[in-house]
Amino acid sequence: MLRPARSLACLLSLLFASCANAAALPDRVILVGDSTMASTTGYGDALCARLTPETACHNLARGGRSSGSFRAEKRWDEVMELLRKGAGFRKTYVLIQFGHNDQPGKPGRSTDYVTEFPANMQRYVEEARSLGGEPVLVTPLTRRIFKDGYVHNDLAPWAATVRTIARATHTPLIDLNALSLAAVQEMGSQEADKLARLGANFDHTHLGPLGAERFSGIVARELVRKVPALSASMRGAQ
Repeated sequence: MLRPARSLACLLSLLFASCANAAALPDRVILVGDSTMASTTGYGDALCARLTPETACHNLARGGRSSGSFRAEKRWDEVMELLRKGAGFRKTYVLIQFGHNDQPGKPGRSTDYVTEFPANMQRYVEEARSLGGEPVLVTPLTRRIFKDGYVHNDLAPWAATVRTIARATHTPLIDLNALSLAAVQEMGSQEADKLARLGANFDHTHLGPLGAERFSGIVARELVRKVPALSASMRGAQ
């Protein structure tokens, strides 16, 4: 039979070993959102490239999706399945950004601003946490449309709702809407056009390489600031 002192030493040894093993595990980041975060049209892949090589990054954002249609198409099921298989990671951070396609006039995608949109966003937060994930809410990237010299922020109400949910649920918030609007306003219309996709697909919403680099940098810096535990997994956030 082990003496009390030796038993305590064994328990402490096991505890420290467990903590060391947990600290050695890599982090994982999952991106959930619409085209402004998705591959080829958004900043998501550029953000993944800013993570250290050992940090897993899954860009599950898809173009044309709203907070309602992303779930209706079973895409959120993919996220939950990844979370259920998260034993090999120290933490899994789920960045959630919707708003563009929740706006009125988009059949099959639009959500009711007063009831559906806030309920959808809160549900994402709660379900991510229930499976051990660490949700991070992101307000929608601004459109680069100028009116009388100023950026027209038609996404302001959706951004405000996300801020409210972040406060109510004590969820880290990246206020990309405010930060991107300030950046676009400062550079002006002509410079802002350089952030768009080139060619026939040019518009004031989606991003080309320069836009992806610019806004992924903003998100990376905010992640380091709002989620300090993730800073070791981030590179190029200065």
